[in-house]
Amino acid sequence: MATEKTYPMTLEGKQKLEHELEQLKTVKRKEVVERIKIARSFGDLSENSEYDAAKDEQAFVEGRITQLENMIRNAVIIEDNGEDSTIVTLGKTVIFQELPEGEEEAYTIVGSAEADPFEGRISNDSPIAKSLMGKQIGEEVIVQTPGGDMRVKIVSVK
Repeated sequence: MATEKTYPMTLEGKQKLEHELEQLKTVKRKEVVERIKIARSFGDLSENSEYDAAKDEQAFVEGRITQLENMIRNAVIIEDNGEDSTIVTLGKTVIFQELPEGEEEAYTIVGSAEADPFEGRISNDSPIAKSLMGKQIGEEVIVQTPGGDMRVKIVSVK
C-alpha cells in the first residue's frame, strides 16, 4: 500500500486551511446548491448556462473540500525546535542579497500547501528554496531561476 503524501506546514498554515474548509462546507456549499435550484427553475436544462456554471462550481467546491480534508489529515506541523538558527530549514525566514549589488529579499520557506509568493512564503519544492535549504548565514549560493542562474549571499535566518 502506498503511503499518502504528507504536507509540511506551519500551525498557522494548517489553521488557514481549516478555516477555508469550514467556509466551503458551511457557506459556499449552500450558496452553490441554492444557485443550482434557481437555475433549475429557469426550465430547459439543455441550454441553461446558469445551471451548467453552478454544477461546474459545485464540482470545484467538492473537489477543493476533498483536497483540503486530505491536506489537513496528512499535515505535518513544522516546529521551531531551537536547532541551529544559522541554517536555512523548513519554516524559517531567510534574507538574502542578490550579488553583486542587489536588493535584500526575505522569504519564509513553507510546505507547498501554504506557499504564497505574494506573501513572501515560498514552497520548499521551489528552485529558490531548494538552493537555499541546508545553507548557512554568510554562504554564497547559486539559485537557478527561469531567467538564469543568480548568485545570492545569505544575510540572515530566523
